[in-house]
Amino acid sequence: MAVTAGTREKLDACAKLGADIMINYREDDFVERLREATGGHGADVILDIIGAGYLSKNIAALAPDGRIANIGMQQGRRAELDLGALMAKRGTITSTTLRARPAEQKAAIVAAVAANVWPLVDKGIIRPVIHCELPMSQAEEAHRIMTASSHTGKILLRTD
Repeated sequence: MAVTAGTREKLDACAKLGADIMINYREDDFVERLREATGGHGADVILDIIGAGYLSKNIAALAPDGRIANIGMQQGRRAELDLGALMAKRGTITSTTLRARPAEQKAAIVAAVAANVWPLVDKGIIRPVIHCELPMSQAEEAHRIMTASSHTGKILLRTD
């Protein structure tokens, strides 16, 4: 599994979680590094939270018959798509969000997570990565941490 992150600490955390290819996107061209690490093959699946800002790079990093699953738009929602580059890879792009789904689909997803994911969490097979837990009264601090991107994992706000 390959991951990108902007700091050595975050890459080290990903390595501890099982990643074998760590790329610092602030220092390296992730497309080039991924090609080197995979012997030119590229990524079979790319989980994209960035969106428009990385579309062309993600297509370049994609392996033949690869898939891009877009779940975020942190760097924009509009991009130019080079259909020739995507077709040459026989690639697929899928985008999804929970917000736009009808209530019955959201309920089905919640039920599937309860049936298939929570038992793995209960057994310790899947562990959430939690950076910190703060009381709701410190929501401003949680926002500061998130904005600074100095965290690795989730920032939990609790009501108490």
